[in-house]
Amino acid sequence: MESALLAWYVEHGRDLPWRRTRDPYAILVSEVMLQQTQVGRVVPRWQAWLERWPTVEALAAAPLAEVIRAWQGLGYNRRAVSLHRAAARVAAGGWPDDLSELPGVGRYTADAVSAFAWGRNVLPVDTNVRRVLERTAGRFGSAAAQALFDLGATVCLARVPRCGICPLAQGCPSRGSRFEPLRKQTPFAGSFRERRARALRSVAVGPTRLGELDEEAVGALARDGLVRVDGEVVSLPA
Repeated sequence: MESALLAWYVEHGRDLPWRRTRDPYAILVSEVMLQQTQVGRVVPRWQAWLERWPTVEALAAAPLAEVIRAWQGLGYNRRAVSLHRAAARVAAGGWPDDLSELPGVGRYTADAVSAFAWGRNVLPVDTNVRRVLERTAGRFGSAAAQALFDLGATVCLARVPRCGICPLAQGCPSRGSRFEPLRKQTPFAGSFRERRARALRSVAVGPTRLGELDEEAVGALARDGLVRVDGEVVSLPA
């Protein structure tokens, strides 16, 4: 199965800019941005981010307020705070052997950076990879990671897989099956996530009086380290 998958990847793999580097910092930024955000939106933001902060030391030295502003539009803004804290940790003490010790870095992200930056023999398993593994019952090594990502993202889709063009279809026990989505994400419009985002956009422009904002949303932002509240004034962290 793996040889067929790798042959398919040579012809159909996506040309993504973070696949052309072995810099662990650049790869970490891409992996954090890709959490909950579509690839097409991430590519230009990743490139702009690295132009502004090209090294982990540069990001660590940046004011957190500027980092939060630069993250606007990517969603799930607490990722910016975690990434900034992770950069500070690495700048001060180097990359830990287990990257999951860094703020905001889970098992998948740790494995992805280890595999793609340092060539460690570990297969990063995200939602797409897990789907392919479960449906095909195949065994794949770390060399197939990027191919598995692309197969899961473009062919072995969550609900209606495109089995007719899948390189693994011949031996796949799930061929021709249809699936119910595992979960449906709640709409952004009208959600508390939208309220948080609206409040943060206001504060990103400049300090704002608490009475002009959604106080519940501000409280949640403050708990995540995204804003600070000084009396009646809400601002980005120093």
